[in-house]
Amino acid sequence: MAEPRDDVDRIMEQWMRVRPDADVSPLDVLSRMTRISRSLGRVRAEAFQLAGLESWQWDVLAALRRAGGPLSPKDLIAQTMVTSGTMTNRIDNLVASGLVERVEGSSDRRVRLVALTDEGVDRVDVALDALLEAERRLLRGIPADDQARLAELLRVLGDALL
Repeated sequence: MAEPRDDVDRIMEQWMRVRPDADVSPLDVLSRMTRISRSLGRVRAEAFQLAGLESWQWDVLAALRRAGGPLSPKDLIAQTMVTSGTMTNRIDNLVASGLVERVEGSSDRRVRLVALTDEGVDRVDVALDALLEAERRLLRGIPADDQARLAELLRVLGDALL
């Protein structure tokens, strides 16, 4: 292997030295993705903090904003991939924060939907703008064609994992 260029190259070289029998090639991609994910999580948390939001709040508020109207808790669970108990807790906290409200469903009054308040719309929009700016900065050194190719490869990997 050539001179290590980053931490993952160094880690792979160390593993190959102590475990020459092990094929460490998956680390070449997946360890980099893990490290990138951790760094991206920090960048995103900073962007959300500018709007006074936590990452979990962003997940729920963004799902509601993208929908353009109220959603059922079941829809929010599907979009955010959390349990029903977790979603109930999140909705309760967001209601207490004044970012969402529970509203009656139009066709079935027994169904309670979750809707953004004006404050929720404002906060999620501020967070989105900060997030997009931060992520543009991260990608600025990568040509658009390479970004498109990377997105496609990540889509393929995502499909393989699900």
